[in-house]
Amino acid sequence: MLEKFFIQRLMHQRQASVHTIASYRDTFRLLLEFVQRRLHKAPSTLALEDINAPLVTDFLDEQEQVRGITARTRNLRLTAVHSFFRYAAFEMPSHSAHIQRVLAIPAKRFSRALVPFLSRQEVDALLAAPDQQTWSGRRDHALLLLAVQTGLRLSELTGLGREDLHIGAGAHVRVFGKGRKERCTPLSKSTRAVLAAWVREPPRAENQPLFPNARGGRLSAHGVHYLLHKHVLAATNECSSLKNKRVSPHVLRHYMPLRIVSCNRVTARFLGQTADAR
Repeated sequence: MLEKFFIQRLMHQRQASVHTIASYRDTFRLLLEFVQRRLHKAPSTLALEDINAPLVTDFLDEQEQVRGITARTRNLRLTAVHSFFRYAAFEMPSHSAHIQRVLAIPAKRFSRALVPFLSRQEVDALLAAPDQQTWSGRRDHALLLLAVQTGLRLSELTGLGREDLHIGAGAHVRVFGKGRKERCTPLSKSTRAVLAAWVREPPRAENQPLFPNARGGRLSAHGVHYLLHKHVLAATNECSSLKNKRVSPHVLRHYMPLRIVSCNRVTARFLGQTADAR
């Protein structure tokens, strides 16, 4: 049933993104490990009725208490379980009552806190932290500058290819973001100059992404978190206020000044071209 859920429902019918499939995969890997510890049954011997509503609730509670996940992540795990049981309702209607009890498990409510943001001084210290005498330092500087100026998501940054970068007139990056939405994000003059220098670096592999790892492959989310943490620690020596902030790739999306300057320049260029045409 799980195999059919992933292959037929998620991949073929819904054409879910690789990120959604990976998230659901992790949820069921953790759930099956929990069920094996609790029921002493291997995954290959489980039946659908073994995974009932109390067991799923205990699994979610353990995730919060032992692994320390947030209520938001708990709800994401529950969403994956609900999706599977909604699929099972059509495949195994004889288990409808059992399935409905699992589907009735509610999401956990939580408070939505303000997302922290960085000041201009903190961003300047962070961008100056990478050692630009090294290949990895130049890559990290270009990646952080693009993240700060454009507000791209982490998956969008790591998924960029060289063909997605346009550094000529009307410089921009082209991304396929959340919900399979395509958009073009304009680049400021300083960001365009940094990226133009970066793409002149010799490639380390064929068809490598815009920001590759040392082997020329795609940077992982863990790799980006690692390099960001490393540069935040270095930047703390120049800007002590960073000690009190938890800086993540998502926090970089909430820095506005460079984005506003970039949009204003694009708007001014468009208005100038319109005036010339008139």
